Amino acid sequence: MIKYFLFMIFLITPMYASIIEVGNETTSYDVLENSSIYIDHTRSLGFNEIKNGNITFELNNARRLLLGYSPNFDVWIKFTVKNTTDTKISRILEYNNPMTTNIFFYSPDENFSPQTSGILSGNLGQKSINSIFKINLEAHEEKTYFIKVYSEVTTLIVDLKLWKTNQFYEAEIDHQKKLALFFGAMIALALYNLSLYFFTRDKSYLYYVAYMIGISFHHIVYTGFFNIFQLDVGLNELMIKAAAIIVGIPAFALALFTNSMLEMNRYPKLKKLLHYYLILFPLTLLIFVFTNEFNHFRNIFSVILLLLLLFITVYAALKKDSQAKFILFGWFLFIVAGSAMYLSSIGWFDIYKLSHYFIEILLVLEAIVFSIALAYRIKQLQLEKESVHQKLLEQQKNEKVKLEHEVLKKTEDLQEALATKQLLLNELNHRVKNSMQTILSLIRMQSDEFDNTKLQDAFTTIQNRVSTMSHLHELLYKEELFSDVNAFQYFHSIVEDIQESYEMIVEINYQIHASLEIEQAIYCGLIVNELVTNACKYAFKDDKGTISIALDEKDNVYSLIVSDNGMGYDQGKTTNSLGLELVKSLVYGQLKGKISTDSHHGVSVEVIWSILE
Repeated sequence: MIKYFLFMIFLITPMYASIIEVGNETTSYDVLENSSIYIDHTRSLGFNEIKNGNITFELNNARRLLLGYSPNFDVWIKFTVKNTTDTKISRILEYNNPMTTNIFFYSPDENFSPQTSGILSGNLGQKSINSIFKINLEAHEEKTYFIKVYSEVTTLIVDLKLWKTNQFYEAEIDHQKKLALFFGAMIALALYNLSLYFFTRDKSYLYYVAYMIGISFHHIVYTGFFNIFQLDVGLNELMIKAAAIIVGIPAFALALFTNSMLEMNRYPKLKKLLHYYLILFPLTLLIFVFTNEFNHFRNIFSVILLLLLLFITVYAALKKDSQAKFILFGWFLFIVAGSAMYLSSIGWFDIYKLSHYFIEILLVLEAIVFSIALAYRIKQLQLEKESVHQKLLEQQKNEKVKLEHEVLKKTEDLQEALATKQLLLNELNHRVKNSMQTILSLIRMQSDEFDNTKLQDAFTTIQNRVSTMSHLHELLYKEELFSDVNAFQYFHSIVEDIQESYEMIVEINYQIHASLEIEQAIYCGLIVNELVTNACKYAFKDDKGTISIALDEKDNVYSLIVSDNGMGYDQGKTTNSLGLELVKSLVYGQLKGKISTDSHHGVSVEVIWSILE
C-alpha cells in the first residue's frame, strides 16, 4: 500500500512542478527551471500541433539552456503561471538573450496569436535590451504559455525570467547604466591613447585605438545594447552576416598592436609566421561572410590568431622583453573574457553564473593594463631617447676632438706647404731677377759697341723696359709679396732708372693712393715706363720740368694719370711711336680699359680700368 502511494506521488509531482505560482512578495522568477521543453528536429511542426498534438514535453530543471551556435532545430518551451493573489496582476516576461534571431510568444490573452521578437523579427523601437512580453492574470487565474525560439546564425541561449513591472524597469535602467559606464570607460581609454598617438606618432597607440573601437562595437552587439538604437532590421541582418568580421577586426588590430609593441624584428621567424597569418586572416573571414555551412566555426580563426599572439608574447617575456610582461597580463585578462564568451556561446559554460558583468570587468581591466603598457612604452622611449642623445653627445665630442686633430694636422700641412710655396716663389723671383739682370748686362754691353745715337737710344729703351719687369720681381723677392704690390716703390724704381738713363734732373710728383695686384702691376709699370720715357725725351727743351704720376682706386675702378708741364704736341698729327702703340696695346688688350690724352698744356695721359670681384 505504501509503495503504491509513493508511486502515485512520483507520477503526480511532475504534473505540478511546472506551475509558477506568482504572488505579491516575489520580485522575479526563473521561468525556465519551472517549465518543460520540446525540441523539434524536423522544424516542421506548427503551434496547433505542438499544443494539441501527441507531443511529449520534457520537464526542465536548468535555469538557462546553452544550445550553441545556430542549432538546426526549433525549441518549444511550455510553462504555466498561476496568480495566487486576490487581485489582477501584470508581469513582464524577459527573454534574457539579445542575440537570438527569432522568438515567438504564444499567449492565451491573444488567442495564441504569436508575438514576434528577436534581432531578425523586424520589431524595431524596443526600449529594453532584451525581448519582453506582457503577462496579465486575473485573481487566482492560471494560464499556460508557449514560446518558440530558434537562431539561424547566432548562438542560442534560452533564459526566461518573470518580473514585476516596476522592478523590471528599475533593473533594466540599472543594467543600461552599467553598460553605458563600461562603454564610456572604453571610449575614454580610446581617446586617451589616440591623444598619445598624436603626441608620439607611435603606431602602437593607433593600433590599440582600433582594437578598442572594434571590441567596443563587438560588445555593443554582443550585449544587445545596440538593439535599443536599431533603426532598420536590414542593418541587423548585415551585422549577423558579418559576425565573423565583427569578431575578427579587434583580433586583427590586437595582432598589429602586439607586433608593434614587441618589436617583432628581433624574432624574424615568428614575425614571418604572424605576417603570413595576417595576410590569410581576412580571406578566412570572407569565407564565413559568404557561406553558412561553417557558422559553428566562424570564430575559430580569430581564436587561433589570439593563441598565436599569446605564444609570441610568452616567448618575448621569456626573452626578457619588459613590454611583454604588461602585455602578457593583459592577454590573460582578455583570454579569460574571450574564452568565457566563447564557451558560453557554444553552450559549454554559463559565465553569468559567476557575475552578470564578469566579461565587462575583465575587458576594462585588460584595457587599463594595455594602456599602462603603452604609458610605460613612453617612459622606455624617453629613456632610449636620452640614451641615444647621450651617445650622440659623446660621438659629437669624439668627432670634435677628431676634427680638431684633423684641422691641426691640415693646418700644419698647409703651413708647411705655404712655407714651401713661399720659398719656391722667392727662389723663382730671385732667379727671374738674376735672369733680368743678365739680360740688362748683355743689352748694355751690346749698346756700348755702337756709336750710332739712335741705335743706342733704342737699346736704352729696351733696357728700361726689361728693367721695369726686373724691378717688379726684385720688389716681390724683397717684400715677400704674393698679391698686392706697393705701387709707389715700384713706380719710383722705374723712374729712377729712366732718369739715370737720360741723365736728366726732372722733378717727379707722386700721388699714389692705391696698391696694385701683381698682374696689373707689370702692365702699369710698362705704361709708366713708356709715358715717363716720352716725357723725358720730348717734353722739356732745357731738361727741366715736372712729371706727375697719380694712382687712385674707388669701387674697384682704377685711374692712372701720367702728366708733365712740358711743351705738349699736336694731337692732329699722326704718330707711329712704338712706345705709344705699346701703351695702347697694354690698356686695351691687357687691362681692358680706356685711355684719354690731353696735350694743350703739357701732356696728360689718363688710363682707367676696372677689376671685377
